[in-house]
Parts: sequence; C-alpha cells; structure tokens
Amino acid sequence: MLEWAWPLPEKALKDIEDKKRKPSREIRVEAMRDMLAFSQTTSAGMQGKVVLISPAERMNHVTANTLLKTLEEPPGDTRFILACQSAQDLLPTVRSRCQHHAMAWPSETEATQWLVQQSVPLEDANVLLQAAGGRPNDAWLLYQSGMKASTWRALPSQISRGDVSVLSNHSPAVVLSFLQKICHDMLRTKAGAAPRFFNAKDLPRGGHWDSLSAWSRELMTMAKTVDHPYQAGLLFEAWVSRAQRAISS
Repeated sequence: MLEWAWPLPEKALKDIEDKKRKPSREIRVEAMRDMLAFSQTTSAGMQGKVVLISPAERMNHVTANTLLKTLEEPPGDTRFILACQSAQDLLPTVRSRCQHHAMAWPSETEATQWLVQQSVPLEDANVLLQAAGGRPNDAWLLYQSGMKASTWRALPSQISRGDVSVLSNHSPAVVLSFLQKICHDMLRTKAGAAPRFFNAKDLPRGGHWDSLSAWSRELMTMAKTVDHPYQAGLLFEAWVSRAQRAISS
C-alpha cells in the first residue's frame, strides 16, 4: 500500500492563510467530495489505497450521505477506514455498510507505563489518567498543558471559591470539560456512587441534586456554542460564578 494525500484547493489554502476560514467541528461535504475524487483516481504501480476518515462521527448527515454510494462500491482496490469513538453517532445506513471492529482501551497499568515513558512523573500519570477517564493520550495532553496531580486535585475547591486564575491556560472547550467532570462526579457521589474523574475527598460537599442536575443541563447547552469567539476571561468568570451557585446551594 502507498500513503497518499490530496492537496487542498488553492482557494482553501488562501482562505486559511487570510484567516477567512474557521476550523469546523464537522467534516464538511466539500472535504468529502475532494476525498471521493481522490479515491477514484488511478494509483501508481497498481497499488491499493486506504482512506482514513477520523473522527468519523464528525460527519454531518449531508457528508455521510455523500459517502454512502462509494461505501457500497469502493473504486478499484480502495478501502475506507472509519475511525470513531461513538459508533452509535454514525448514521445507521453508514454502519450497515461497514465491517465493525472494536478496539479495546489499554489497561490502567499499560496506560500508566506509557505515560511514564513519555517522562510524566508517576504521581501525575496516575492522577491525570483518572482525570482523562482512562484515556492515556488525553492524560498526556493534560500534562502538556501544564496540569499536574496537585493542580487537578485542587481544581474543584478552587472553582467553588471562585478562583478563575486556575483556568487561564486552557481553552473554553477544555475548561467546559473540567466543569462537566466536576458536576458529573458530584452527581455520582450524591447518588452513592464513586466519582470517576476526581477523588471523593477532593470534591465540594455542597450542592443539592436538583441544583447540580440543572447545572449539568446548562453545561450541555453551553457545549453547543463553546467554539464561538467569546472573550475567554469574561466567559470563565460567568461559568465559575454559575458553578459556585450550583455547588453552594
């Protein structure tokens, strides 16, 4: 097999350079059409081609429907790999045209060993792996952003005190995920279950079920617009203020 790449159109390159094109959370239909045109070209030396679409769940309905016919009848010796974390988010018509292969997460021991091999201290590796829900690459990205075991453990109490400074080095999407994890774990403890992302002793003791549930719903609504160009400082202040009300009620 040969590794290929198809070039972006000249206009797209210019739009990116001129900052006229913003990053998209979805795989756009234009990109899919470019990929399909590439997949139908004849490969050199009679070699096969493999097209990787990742994360496949980012295809919207129009993009996914554009791919359907080609999935049914791949051109020549071309194969498509649709990599995703949430197969249920793919259209049923897409899933029905694919062979499924589930990949297992590495064990906690394997993930911790990998993080240590990346020069992450053992204590940070253990805590950040929990913070990332067992996903070693996400834990690595947290460490790269400056997060340490001590700062993660202190995060819930600092949020409950209204300390916005602890969020300054992170993007709104990452900060929102922090708040969702705090809310998620507080709800779990209220239900009598063990927290997933934090140790129970590091979570605030306040917050009624109803107020935490309302906060959780608001966080899910915020996630729909988190990539809008808001002023991060003001946004974080508003989010932390809302968190304080939920936690202290």
